[in-house]
Amino acid sequence: MLARRFTIVCLIAMLFGMGFAMLVAEAGRVNRRGPTAHSAFCQIPCPELVRH
Repeated sequence: MLARRFTIVCLIAMLFGMGFAMLVAEAGRVNRRGPTAHSAFCQIPCPELVRH
């Protein structure tokens, strides 16, 4: 029973850690392309997608 609880706690901690790592990785990304943004479906620069 103790092993089952430990496993559940470890799985929950792993999910939380992976979610936090994804947030940190996304926040650490640097926009190197300049003022234009690219659509998720094409590689053509789309100036109207830039947030001001």
